[in-house]
Amino acid sequence: MTEHTSYGSDLAVVTVTYSPGETLERFLDTLAKATTRPVHVVLADNGSTDGAPEAAAAARDHVELVPTGGNLGYGAGANRGVAALDSRYGWIVVANPDVEWHPGSLDTLLDAADRWPRGATFGPLITEPSGKVYPSARDLPSLGKGIGHGVLGKVWPGNPWTKSYKQSSADVRERVAGWLSGSCLLIRREAFDSVDGFDSRYFMYFEDTDLGARLSRAGWQNVYVPSAEIMHIQGVSTAKSSAKMLAAHHDSAYRYIADRHQGPHWAPVRMAIKAGLAVRLKLQTR
Repeated sequence: MTEHTSYGSDLAVVTVTYSPGETLERFLDTLAKATTRPVHVVLADNGSTDGAPEAAAAARDHVELVPTGGNLGYGAGANRGVAALDSRYGWIVVANPDVEWHPGSLDTLLDAADRWPRGATFGPLITEPSGKVYPSARDLPSLGKGIGHGVLGKVWPGNPWTKSYKQSSADVRERVAGWLSGSCLLIRREAFDSVDGFDSRYFMYFEDTDLGARLSRAGWQNVYVPSAEIMHIQGVSTAKSSAKMLAAHHDSAYRYIADRHQGPHWAPVRMAIKAGLAVRLKLQTR
């Protein structure tokens, strides 16, 4: 556990960049209308080669470039960005650089934080470019739900396990969720530091699920706030290496399940899941 630090009420936004292209400019332009509060932006850069993070930091006084030293992955990159902030910043937003903010959306999340004193993370309603609502507030995956969703999710999207795991996007009310999408999170820094942030063993995917689980276990809440809305383009950086990202997704899924089913008596289950995920990966990358 990290020793207790007293944090101020200042607001910072950390976004992990990896050759984000022109989406970063849209992110920063729309962020300016998302809150009336002063906001410091940290670009935790995982080795961009397109010059976009450098250009953004040079053009805007409130934007700071923090090179991470390599492609650390999403969670570790976000941790590095948060670590660059002093204790004035008690509120941190971790968000993907391909997010576009609706006017007032960040202030709406901050307002919700006043209503939920045990709230650690606050997530907005997320739409895709088509306007479809992305299921961003979900139950924590159990072994049964995880296997049902993993095996049948692609071939039978309406199966009961996938439905239950994703919690229907029709459930649009302010509520506590098991975990919230890491593509856009307002985070109470006291809570984030109390669990030592993201687990950097997750290169990509499931780092948000794992964070939600550990925060819940520590007595905090993950709060879905659909009155705040953003749009997420999705996959601008990851699309360039989709097979690699698919493999990272399966590795992270196994890590999440294995971490929660340790010891010799769970070994046969872990082996079966590992084999099943390997088959699923092979089918998806054919």
